[in-house]
Amino acid sequence: MANVRQIKRRIKGIQSTAKITKAMEMIAASKMRKAQERGIQGRDYADKLTQVISDLVGMTAGSGTSYPLMEQRENIDKIGIIHISADRGQTGGLLSNLNRNAAKFIVEQHKPTQIISVGRRGGDFMRRNSLEVIADFTNLGDKPNQVDTLPISRIATQDFIEHKLDAVYISYSKFVSTAVQRPVIEQLLPIIPPSKDEVQLVSDCIFEPSMDEILSELLPRYVEMKVYHAILEAIASEQSARMLAMRNATDNANELISDLTLAYNKARQESITTELLDIIGGTAAIS
Repeated sequence: MANVRQIKRRIKGIQSTAKITKAMEMIAASKMRKAQERGIQGRDYADKLTQVISDLVGMTAGSGTSYPLMEQRENIDKIGIIHISADRGQTGGLLSNLNRNAAKFIVEQHKPTQIISVGRRGGDFMRRNSLEVIADFTNLGDKPNQVDTLPISRIATQDFIEHKLDAVYISYSKFVSTAVQRPVIEQLLPIIPPSKDEVQLVSDCIFEPSMDEILSELLPRYVEMKVYHAILEAIASEQSARMLAMRNATDNANELISDLTLAYNKARQESITTELLDIIGGTAAIS
């Protein structure tokens, strides 16, 4: 019976798909654990560097030294966004949520916006919506080091210093847990000085060279660190979302196989019954 053969062929096809999604789930789970470790380990360094810069800013507040990366401009005429996404899909709703959050932010600014795209999917989304992509970075891999991300932060800092951009934001998916990845947008430039309540002044330290020189060197490193850490968070989010998406796909495939197996058994039973009735009818006609 053709119906039985079609159902059997479909079951085999879905079984093959389930094997593929299961393998992809296992690969994503392995990559996710490594990405989680790198992202979480980087948080301590990021927090400590932020605290050091906060202390130095508080201690140099009355020195009269100006720092280009902390320049607060009255008129924000053009903004830039470093939009960090994935090169590949199969991540459930992660990419759509990330792109939607960035698009909403851009619309709310009412300012000309330039995009520094990290990841193919985010860049494609921005170009489809007729936004200006001034730089495109793809294929960073699952384990980039900070050297790989330096060109991204340097484009942002250079354009800000040269007044091509008046503010720079960074858009990425923050890793909260295996099941939760939250799209966030944070201001990268200008670096916002801490309030007086947040500054923990250290009076018994000797600085060599001067605090101003140290801060001038640390501010670009701070921007580089923020970009690198955001990319690590985005990779951990991507692998977590892909693992969950592939697990759901495998579960759905297995449920569909169960339903089709039941339909196959019923169709096969109907086929056998029909054949038996034909045999009995033929025997009765002969006798």
